[in-house]
Amino acid sequence: MSPHGTFSAESLKTDVEYEAERICTKLRTILKEDLKRRGIVIGVSGGIDSSVTAALAVRALGRERVYALEMPERHSADETKTLSSMLIEHLGVESQHVNITGILEAVGFYQLYDDAVRMVVPEYGRGWKSKIVTSSVFENNGFNLPSLVAQSESGCTIKKRLPLTPYLHIVAATNYKQRIRKMIEYYHADRLHYAVAGTPNRLEYDQGFFVKLGDGAADIKPIAHLYKSQVYQLAGYLGIPEEIRKRPPTTDTYSLSQQQDEFYFSLPYQSMDLCLMGKNKSVPPEELAALLDFNVEQIQKTYNEIDNKRSTTRYLHLPPLLVQEVPEVSVK
Repeated sequence: MSPHGTFSAESLKTDVEYEAERICTKLRTILKEDLKRRGIVIGVSGGIDSSVTAALAVRALGRERVYALEMPERHSADETKTLSSMLIEHLGVESQHVNITGILEAVGFYQLYDDAVRMVVPEYGRGWKSKIVTSSVFENNGFNLPSLVAQSESGCTIKKRLPLTPYLHIVAATNYKQRIRKMIEYYHADRLHYAVAGTPNRLEYDQGFFVKLGDGAADIKPIAHLYKSQVYQLAGYLGIPEEIRKRPPTTDTYSLSQQQDEFYFSLPYQSMDLCLMGKNKSVPPEELAALLDFNVEQIQKTYNEIDNKRSTTRYLHLPPLLVQEVPEVSVK
């Protein structure tokens, strides 16, 4: 018996009524006492995390104090637009639809992105679509190796290993999307005297699956302590539309459809949640392997990958660093 007691899939179950009330109470307190803001601005994508965060904000503050933003662009999936609009109608909050394609064109994003892809697929051009996928941590001696998948207008698909330079260029270009969206969120937050809510769940927050000063920027992150599986549990309790709850987790960043476990996480979120919780609770790999029907080596590789991502993405969590300590201003 391990020191943490019995560990199972049930370990991820949470008291949704208690958790919802706890988050809402904390939201009200933080807005009033710490941020001194009147409401919440949130970017919604039709995904489970932004939907639950928005629903919690409405529950805590009332729909009249929540402002939702839909911010699609040329590469956004039609499903994203449909589901984000569905959520806004379901919650009854004030909202605005801002298509950011024009802004992205103005900063040269689409040209920069296409040029980076052509470093690997020279024939890439108009009408093509693409995405980055990553090998499983179970392959390649525990290293995640990225590849580029490109699809021609005729439907022909090419997959090529992605060297470091084009990989960095592609990621740097796509980060424009998150940073532009956050700029728009803060405009409306300033205009309304509201705070900006971030939407990462614990898996994303812990493993650095966010863009610094993009979707990683927020005044409050209400669900960052919840595993993805627990966010889905809350979604059911909060009455999030079934179409949103059934949608697989997606990045909705690239022109080709891309699931999160293709791009960043080694496993589907249900298994990654258990691995992350197991790691946090010091569950022996042997015990977790039996629970997930993996071998011990696979679990150890996943534990190692969790540590590796925590180390390599620490930069994303760091505030601006000072050469010399500056005493904080005392507020009475």
